[in-house]
Parts: sequence; structure tokens; C-alpha cells
Amino acid sequence: MDVEQRRETTHRVHAADARDQSALATDSVDLVVTSPPYPMVEMWDDLFGDLEPDIDSYLDAGKGDAAFEAMHGVLDSVWDELERVVAPGGIVCLNVGDATRTVDGQFQVYPNHTRITAAFERRGFDPMPDILWHKPTNSAAKFMGSGMVPPNAYVTLEHEHILVFRNGSRRAFEPGADRRYEAAYFWEERNRWFTDIWSDVRGRLQTLENDALRDRAAAFPFEIPYRLCSMFSTYGDTVLDPFWGTGTTTLAAMVAGRNSVGYEQEPAFVEHFDDSVTDVPAISRDVVTERLADHVAFLADRDDSDTAPDYTSEYYDFPVMTSQEETLRLYVVDEVAQAGDSPTEYRLSHLPAEQTPVVEQIELHTARNSD
Repeated sequence: MDVEQRRETTHRVHAADARDQSALATDSVDLVVTSPPYPMVEMWDDLFGDLEPDIDSYLDAGKGDAAFEAMHGVLDSVWDELERVVAPGGIVCLNVGDATRTVDGQFQVYPNHTRITAAFERRGFDPMPDILWHKPTNSAAKFMGSGMVPPNAYVTLEHEHILVFRNGSRRAFEPGADRRYEAAYFWEERNRWFTDIWSDVRGRLQTLENDALRDRAAAFPFEIPYRLCSMFSTYGDTVLDPFWGTGTTTLAAMVAGRNSVGYEQEPAFVEHFDDSVTDVPAISRDVVTERLADHVAFLADRDDSDTAPDYTSEYYDFPVMTSQEETLRLYVVDEVAQAGDSPTEYRLSHLPAEQTPVVEQIELHTARNSD
């Protein structure tokens, strides 16, 4: 086995307030993937109130707009830090939902995505096309308000925003040292991922035994940060999540072969992640197997009249649609080691998929999914 083909990644979690990221060097982050607490969503009132006591006073006095702005003031302090740590050309992906709430007898929408977009523009970030995550729901109630009678009903919000910002001009890569092609994605993945509506990603309940922690954890599914890491970063990049929670972004970065850093004020979340990090190699194998098997299935499902692909993967025994995919290479987590306690740090070793049993499992995986 060619040990030179291994990749090493480092993942750090700071049990600290993300309004102070002084532990990070300027321009040291290539991608931010996060889901902050949503202002004016009631489950986050206590957190915002602890960080800014005036918020409780505004809510008690029925001053919804003032509370909304004060909550965003808390988030602004984190965005100030991102302005410093995100490298030129770096990308920020931020999952946030708008809030609907009745304050002092008046119902209204609090547009979190609009307020955050304005905040990033003031800090010199350029808004990119954003994504609407349409969250599947089992609820039969598609509206609220006055039941079946017009005109005072209002629709339910069944989507959240994934806002995308770039710090200045596009990233430049040195000729001959362009690592983007190894980190490429398949043609059909590009078509599915780079659409502005994601309706194929389901939210998930966090598997936490502690009720208080579960209430504080966002239903942020692995697929979202994994896609975003794959779309907007390359191998060797560093991914930051300033609202770390249960560590879903770190998990995605581990599986995607990127470095990561996180900030989380609640130590119990970090402890919970430490208990489950041993599952990362198995998760990595499953994700890589599925991506390769899905590509094989995509090729098999193409109509006979379709033009045959003109290109062949350098590492896998199958065709690819474009020349940019020829050197696409996926990695599987081989080893996980904890290194130090403050901040919590993990070091991972990654092997190319073709040097593991993953490739041998593709046909079995494809056959099982076609049954």
C-alpha cells in the first residue's frame, strides 16, 4: 500500500464563545458552514437573553422589533470575527430560517435571512445565489390563522435559507498546484447540488438523551454540511463552524477530508461528540460507497440513445462525463485519534478509496438499492 497517498486532517473544537475567535489566525479559514440560533424563534430566547439581557426586557415589553435587532446584534459580533478569519475568496454558508411570532398581540414574520444578508454586505462579503432548503414535513396543516375562511389565514414556512457569501474575488490557485480536480464531484452530483431548491434532504432529530441539550440542538442533517464542504472547499482546506452544536459540520468535514475548527459554549455537546467520534470511519465508508455506487447506477440508467461518456476515471474502473472528473478521488477515514484536551482536538488519517475494500462493495451496494 502506498502510504504516501494518505491524507491527514486536524479537527479542533473550542469550548468558548464564538464572539471571540482570537485563537484563529487572520485569513486562516477557507469555508464557514454553520446554522446559528434563529432570532425570534422562541426556543432560542433564553440563549439570546443570557448573552444580551436587554432582549428579555424588550420581549416582556412587547417590543418585537427591538428584540429582533438586539438578537442580531449578538450574531453581528460573530460576523465581525468571520470578517477577520475568512481568507480572501473564502466562502460562508449559513443555514437560517425566518421566524413567525405574535408579540404584543401582533403576528408578523421576522426576516432573519434579509437581516443577515445586510450584515454580511456591510462587512464586505458578496452575496452569492442562495439555496432554499425545503424541509419535508408530515404535517397536514399548510396554513394557519383563520382556518378555512379568508382573508386572515397565512401560509406556514416550510423552507429555510442556506445563504452563501464570498469574501471578495474568487480564489486563485497556483498553476501546477491546483488541488481542485482531485476534490471534484460527479457531473450528476453537480446537477443535483447546484440547484437553488433542495427538497431531497430531510431534517433529523438529534440523538441526545439529555432533554435540555436536545432542545438546544438544531435539526441540521449531515447531508447539508457534507454537500457544502464538497461544493465550496478542496482537500487541505479548513472549515469553521462558529455555532458547533452537536458537531455535524465537523463530522461532515471529517468525512469530506477537510480540516475543521468549531466553537461551542456548551461543554456537554463536545463531550457527546467525543463519545460518538469512533463511528466516523464507518460513516465515511458508507458515504464514499454510496457516492461511487450512485455514479455506477447513474451510468447504468442512461438511455441507450445517450452519447457515451468520452472520459474515464483515473482511479476507478468506470466512465465519467467530463474531463474535470478524470482525476476525481474520494478518501475514506482510516484512523481517528484524539490529541489533547483543551481545545479538544482530533487527528484523522484518510486512505484513497481505491486502496480500501470500498470499491469492491460498489456492485453489492448498487444491486441492493435496485431491488
